[in-house]
Amino acid sequence: MKFLVVDDSLTMRRIVINTLKTIGYAEVVEAGDGKDAMAKLLSEGADFLITDWNMPEMNGLELTKWVRANAQYGNMPILMVTTRGNKEDVIEAMKVRVNNYIVKPFTAQGLKEKIDAILKTVETKPA
Repeated sequence: MKFLVVDDSLTMRRIVINTLKTIGYAEVVEAGDGKDAMAKLLSEGADFLITDWNMPEMNGLELTKWVRANAQYGNMPILMVTTRGNKEDVIEAMKVRVNNYIVKPFTAQGLKEKIDAILKTVETKPA
């Protein structure tokens, strides 16, 4: 499974990527903002998107809307990783159809649990 990790913070991308590798996911592509992520999806593809919300150029909500509108990637699992933790923000993210949401800072175990939960729901949905 190939992950696309999108965050304007290089440090945060490294944390997420290292966590993914630790829990057994070695294939990872990274992008610094939503526009970069769109280009990477179109050129390299991915199976799972982990995106920050607050980014320049194109934020995570806009990226999620684009992914959901794209025929090829419309059903891709999406995990929003953000500092925005109030109820209204979570609701707004769910409205654009992220599969799950985790607030920074998070633990490696917390990230793994969110990914596992998303994969369970994606795997059990009828095709």
